[in-house]
Amino acid sequence: MSSIMILLALVGGAMLSMQAAINGRLGSQVGVFRSAFLTFAMGALITALLIFYFAPHQSTTLLDVPKWQLLGAFCGVPYIVIMVVAVQRIGTATATVAVIFGQLAMSLLIDNFGWLGNDAIAFSAGRLGPSSVWGWRCSLFTAPARRQKLKIRRVSPPVQVSCRASPTAVILFVTL
Repeated sequence: MSSIMILLALVGGAMLSMQAAINGRLGSQVGVFRSAFLTFAMGALITALLIFYFAPHQSTTLLDVPKWQLLGAFCGVPYIVIMVVAVQRIGTATATVAVIFGQLAMSLLIDNFGWLGNDAIAFSAGRLGPSSVWGWRCSLFTAPARRQKLKIRRVSPPVQVSCRASPTAVILFVTL
């Protein structure tokens, strides 16, 4: 079961990078906030359909939970807006590496202090090593962009791909 969850997390991470690249390009054409709006509008619609058709009945409603737990919904907006802007300026890979380092750093703090209702997991030397390596990798990965202005090569006009399969089928095929 944990292998399946790790695989699903890897697929989710790959989809985040795809989303960042797509939103970065869209944001450069229609604007950062319109790109973010489209992401959340489509996400809300798809989530509503999933809830309507597949979600089991819950005895607790959104009105019954502690109000601070509803703040998680606000974390997505800054992430999407920041990524749309960052991808345009530093590229998808560099932005993604920085996001992963930010996630790692915050997750270590959340674990160590037991923030947000989570059980505390003490910071240890066993966690310091991999975290330091990731931080070092992040600095190596982003160093070329800091040393020189990043030269972004755009394919103009955009490459047109002809495909009879739906985008969903292509994504499922690529991830399986």
